[in-house]
Amino acid sequence: MIPGIILAAGKSSRMGRTKALLPISTNETFLDRVMRTLRDAGVEEIVVVVGADAAAVREAVERSKTRARVVENPDYEQGQLSSLVAGLKTIDRPGVTAALFTLIDVPLVSPATVRTLLQEFRAGSALVVRPASKGRHGHPVIFDRALFDEFRNGNPAEGAKGVIRAYSAEQLNLEVDDEGAFTDIDTVEDYKRLIDLT
Repeated sequence: MIPGIILAAGKSSRMGRTKALLPISTNETFLDRVMRTLRDAGVEEIVVVVGADAAAVREAVERSKTRARVVENPDYEQGQLSSLVAGLKTIDRPGVTAALFTLIDVPLVSPATVRTLLQEFRAGSALVVRPASKGRHGHPVIFDRALFDEFRNGNPAEGAKGVIRAYSAEQLNLEVDDEGAFTDIDTVEDYKRLIDLT
């Protein structure tokens, strides 16, 4: 099994509002979309890691049509790696062969891309599989359980990138034609430009 971990614990300081709760369409938030994308791609277990605005995000998960577990990261101010580690703590058990993680900031990736990444991971021997396009790397990222301890012991200042960089020889950067996998919505300007709700 490859559970999915959605990192949604940040303060969204550049956005000024909790990104997980921002509308992406008339009836969906970023959180709804990311959870639905993972479910539609065949991810059976979804964990949402919360921190800032935890109560509101937890409530949104409970209201959602997509089943997911909520994990609170009390150390979310230490950065994304602390949230990934909180997610790993929740999903790590016998039968889990790898983990997929993605950011709440990247809500436009398609289910087809996620499905393809999962298929490639299962079919190959790479320790890390992630989307790539023209030298860019995107989300979600899938990594083998052999790396779980590497992330747990990683440098918070480097985040997950430090571990992924250390295993560059054992990773598959899968070329995908899906701009959503590389679209990081961090600011109000990004949101207005990319999400047109008019």
